[in-house]
Amino acid sequence: MSDPEKRDPERPTVALIAGPTAGGKSAVALRLAERHGGVIINADASQVYADLAVITARPPREELARAPHRLFGHVDGAEDYSAARWAAEARIEIDAAHKQGKPAILVGGTGLYLDTLLQGIAPVPEIDPAIREAVRALPVAQTHALLATEDPEAAARLRPSDTSRVARALEVIRSTGTPIAQWQARREGGIAGLMPIRAAVIMLPRDVLAERAAQRLTQMLAGGALEEVGALLARDLPVDRPVLRAIGVPELRDVIAGRLTLQEAQAAILAATRAYQKRQITWGRNRQRHWIKTEPDALAGLADLPAIP
Repeated sequence: MSDPEKRDPERPTVALIAGPTAGGKSAVALRLAERHGGVIINADASQVYADLAVITARPPREELARAPHRLFGHVDGAEDYSAARWAAEARIEIDAAHKQGKPAILVGGTGLYLDTLLQGIAPVPEIDPAIREAVRALPVAQTHALLATEDPEAAARLRPSDTSRVARALEVIRSTGTPIAQWQARREGGIAGLMPIRAAVIMLPRDVLAERAAQRLTQMLAGGALEEVGALLARDLPVDRPVLRAIGVPELRDVIAGRLTLQEAQAAILAATRAYQKRQITWGRNRQRHWIKTEPDALAGLADLPAIP
């Protein structure tokens, strides 16, 4: 939090609705928005992309018409979008909603986005473009091995498969000479403590989540997910664009290339979804201990969400 900013308890509420994918967060957010006249703000890293309406289960047109929705599908897939940019845009949308006297209802399962909004952004200096290009050109396996040598703390904390964060940590240590954890300890610009915030993590039993994810995937494929991914691939974007890593895109890309059958791709997508749900559940349980953990039907109004510091 920057020094000039003070807590304003008279602001309308900021509601944070997080939880694992396919858990019913969007329905909760829409119900709260309709009841309280709120503005829904997307906090899902994949739903920001204009290219991916179907495969990310972006709210359909009829839902978008029932309440104001912000930061859905507003980013071109060619862009290297980041949590820092999202947090800055979310802050603008929160302020705009509050100026109209409306609560802001953020919904999404991207923990990094919500953490960045609440705690702020690490003031990392601009990365040397030559260093960034060299790091992004490295083979994935080599990137984590180099990070283990140059920033062992970051390497121990990050999975080798978390390619974006591994590359980010390596370019930060090489460009600034300071480990990324030290920059993150100096975060600034977060909204925590500045305004009334209420938060919930939507939780369902894992077997229920798995069933809902399977049903949703069937709907996605029937709704044109394969064609959507084909159109994205036809753009021939740089291979490091985050949009290409959204769950479902790599698997359906392999179908289009003839490397997987559609049935095999469905199984792979569901496996990736289960792994992502597990990470989201762990984040919800461990990172945000003050947030209420509840089933979606238990939340009827903003008063059902506890205030957080």
